[in-house]
Amino acid sequence: MAPGNQSVVTMFILQSFVDDPWIQDALFCLFFALFVVAIAGNGLIIMTIHSSSNLHTPMYFFLVNLALMDVICTVTVLPKVLQSLVAENTISYGGCLTQMFVFSWVLGSELMLFSAMAYDRYLAICRPLHYGTLMSGRVCVALATFVWFTGALNSLVLTCLVLPLAFCGPNLITHFFCEIPSVLMLSCSPTFINDIMTVITDMFLTGLNFLLTMASYVFIIASILRIRSAEGKKRAFSTCSAHLVVVILYYSTVLYTYIRPALGTAGLLDKAIAVLYTTVTPSLNPLIYTLRNKEFKASFKKLLFPH
Repeated sequence: MAPGNQSVVTMFILQSFVDDPWIQDALFCLFFALFVVAIAGNGLIIMTIHSSSNLHTPMYFFLVNLALMDVICTVTVLPKVLQSLVAENTISYGGCLTQMFVFSWVLGSELMLFSAMAYDRYLAICRPLHYGTLMSGRVCVALATFVWFTGALNSLVLTCLVLPLAFCGPNLITHFFCEIPSVLMLSCSPTFINDIMTVITDMFLTGLNFLLTMASYVFIIASILRIRSAEGKKRAFSTCSAHLVVVILYYSTVLYTYIRPALGTAGLLDKAIAVLYTTVTPSLNPLIYTLRNKEFKASFKKLLFPH
């Protein structure tokens, strides 16, 4: 194709979930509730940790970063989902690229953050005597900076690779938000480079981080099993079980979506899986991480009832 005004599509239409008005109303109520829970829950986590000096530890520092990522993910995706359930949901070409960039940034950063959190738990349980040195405040900030910066760089590369593509045919994205695989399907330019880069970054961000996280937990579980007292084992498991639940839920859905032979279709099952890691997980994270955490619950009560 010759260079020039190939991108004649300036507006995309995001496909709704269903056409039945009753189901649309029910889904609107569900997604609105999840939106409120995600914003309020993660906001309270950030406020509680920020205002409680006893929670200024590496574990809670990374939890604040996770809460921030969940808020950004929710704000990036859910408003358009809610709009699609009450009206035709259109998004400009620039808006689509922006949504794609921000979501890919948060997704990649969150995968790497899970590895950092698993490493933190590994040091706390397997190297307790050296934990303060190996996971100092400077190390925590360096890890968080690396996570955010690398996620942004990865997303920038993938988004910039979309810029030269021509969109001159259908403008209906068969998904409820602008995700790279579903947008590439609409391009009338060759997407071979995009597909290869997507697979490479998936192998690095998803595959490598999954292996690092699981390796950390192999060492953690082996160390816990060597603890003689039942109370010690219970305390050790409680510090990492919540993180392991989140990791399994998140990785299982992301792996399904991105590690595929083709960048494929976005059918109803794909949408349901995408809902899990874009909507449900950010809403559940506050509950999973704080429900059994006595230290956090005590600080939260002090925040609500200072006297």
